[in-house]
Amino acid sequence: MHSLPLLLLLWAVGSHGLPAGTLKTQDDELLVQQYLESYYNLRSDGKQIERQRKSSLVVEKLKQMQEFFGLKVTGKPDADTLEVMKQARCGVPDVALFVVTEGNPRWENTHLTYRIENYTPDLPRADVDHAIQKAFQLWSAVSPLTFTKVSEGLADIMIGFYRGDHRDNSPFDGPGRNLAHAFQPGQGIGGDVHFDEDETWTRDFRNYNLYRVAAHELGHSLGLSHSADIGALMYPNYIFSGDVQLSQDDINGIQAIYGPSKNPIQPMGPQTPQVCDSKLTFDAITTIRGEVMFFKDRFYMRINSYYPEPELNFITTFWPNLPNGLQAAYEFADRDEVRFFKGNKYWAAQGEQMLPGYPKDIYSSFGFPRSVKNIDAAAFEEDTGKTYFFVANKIWRYDEYKQSMDAGYPKSIAAIFPGIGSKVDAVFQKDGFFYFFHGTRQYKFDPKTKRILTLLKANSWFNCRQN
Repeated sequence: MHSLPLLLLLWAVGSHGLPAGTLKTQDDELLVQQYLESYYNLRSDGKQIERQRKSSLVVEKLKQMQEFFGLKVTGKPDADTLEVMKQARCGVPDVALFVVTEGNPRWENTHLTYRIENYTPDLPRADVDHAIQKAFQLWSAVSPLTFTKVSEGLADIMIGFYRGDHRDNSPFDGPGRNLAHAFQPGQGIGGDVHFDEDETWTRDFRNYNLYRVAAHELGHSLGLSHSADIGALMYPNYIFSGDVQLSQDDINGIQAIYGPSKNPIQPMGPQTPQVCDSKLTFDAITTIRGEVMFFKDRFYMRINSYYPEPELNFITTFWPNLPNGLQAAYEFADRDEVRFFKGNKYWAAQGEQMLPGYPKDIYSSFGFPRSVKNIDAAAFEEDTGKTYFFVANKIWRYDEYKQSMDAGYPKSIAAIFPGIGSKVDAVFQKDGFFYFFHGTRQYKFDPKTKRILTLLKANSWFNCRQN
């Protein structure tokens, strides 16, 4: 029995616009060689990667790794690939050296026991107990599985904190790399979860949240492998947004093994947006330093001129303090500031840096009446210094330099932007044109002629072959 692939940590956001490069240093050469040998079953027989990296086997392994992590599949150790390789991750392979068990491993008994063998000094024992209990509850809530904690003897799932080589053939390697590992269901070590004691374990957003990591590892203990769905708890990347939940992909996976929940109403989880889904809609859109960012639920999708493929990731990778489900956003470029809205609150950021003192309310900052409960969409017009706020079928216009609402507003959307309808989900301005979104439709609007120039699919920016 070998441990399943576990967590790859997303330390830095990075830009996918970096140009492809070649191996510049011996450290990079060694990194590529060790990475592919450790995680993708590259057999180099001790030969340096620089001497064989153009071989078909190395190209194949690089492509395999790039495809797994959603990188551009080049078969070359380009900048994006090296960035991922340098991120902290687990010490077990993504591609197994051998088949451990035939078929899909599972527990035959759905009433399982667990025992915490030892505790980390990083947290009070009660916090560790609570984190582990919550992690089990995530999985029991969506399946017929139940879990009972025992204090002595051998349990189905044994949990502990260890350093270095702890005699399971998967040694830990100190802080920041191999966080934890779990084993497939089975006898002996099967199902067990081991955490690296050299990490700092927390109950919040700092370092490594124990609840988040435990929930992921227990998915392995129950028979799940990694998911390619970035929104799934079983996706390899560690991204803690303060909200640990199972996606629909996770739920589908565990129910495929053990069957549906016993609840009369089957639980549902969030689904990850698919950029080329013709039915895709957006919560908010804004420009930011030349890029366009689209927001949907917990995610952003961004495009830029350097990297044609849209990037999909969690909003919290850029802005950890922003809530999910943003309702509006716009860039005030003169101050290099982006403002995000949800309900009657808003936040501000410069690049990836959240500005202090937020959230603030829209009433004292912009002068909205209390009857306005939320903003549907917003866009700044560079030529005039005005920001348009869309609320239901009305428009409010705010002067960014006078810091006051213009007289005579609100007005109907139809009076200012004829033809785009009476409701706007998202809007942004680029190259002098407004782009309005409602449902799956997008309108390119010329403010000078006050005419719609083109009617498009909402996701037309993503270079999808079919829309």
